[in-house]
Amino acid sequence: MRGCTIGGMDIVTKVTGGSGVRRTRLLLWAKYSAASVVATVISQVAFALCYWFGTAPIVATLVAWVCGTVPSYLMNRHWTWGHSGRPGRDLLPYAIIVVTSAVLAGVVTTVTDHLVQDRVASHFWQTVLVSGSYLGTYGVLFILKFVLFDRYVFAKPAAPAADPVATQTPAAT
Repeated sequence: MRGCTIGGMDIVTKVTGGSGVRRTRLLLWAKYSAASVVATVISQVAFALCYWFGTAPIVATLVAWVCGTVPSYLMNRHWTWGHSGRPGRDLLPYAIIVVTSAVLAGVVTTVTDHLVQDRVASHFWQTVLVSGSYLGTYGVLFILKFVLFDRYVFAKPAAPAADPVATQTPAAT
C-alpha cells in the first residue's frame, strides 16, 4: 500500500496515525474486503443465473454458496490471514460459519421469492429482488463474519505465558 503520499507522508500512515497495529488491522480489513468482493461477485452471478433459469431459490443459494465459498476460504486463509500448509483447526469453524450464513441466505431468498411471486409480474424484477435479498443477507453478515474469522477461525495461537519464576529478579544473597 506504499506509493500514495500526501505532502510526503504515506496515506495509510496519515489515516492510522502511524500506529503499526492500526496499519496491520487496516490492511487485514482491506484484504478481507477484497476477498469478499471477489467471492461475492462469483456467488452473486451464480445465484442470479440459476434463479433466472428457473432454479428454486434454495437450490440457487446452494450453488452460489459453493461457487463463492471455495475462493473465499482460500483467499482468506492464505492471503488475508497468512495461514499456509494444509487446513487444520480452521476448517471446521469456518465451515460452521459459512454453512450458517448459507442457511440464512436460503431462508431469506425463499421468503423473498414467495413475496415477489404474486406481487411482481416481471421475471427480470423478480430476479433482481430475490438476488438483492441474497446479496443483502451477506452484506448484513459481512462484519460479523470478519470478527468471527479474525477471533476464532484464523486467530494466531496465543504464545505460551512466561514462567513467572524465571522472570523474577533473583534475590540478593
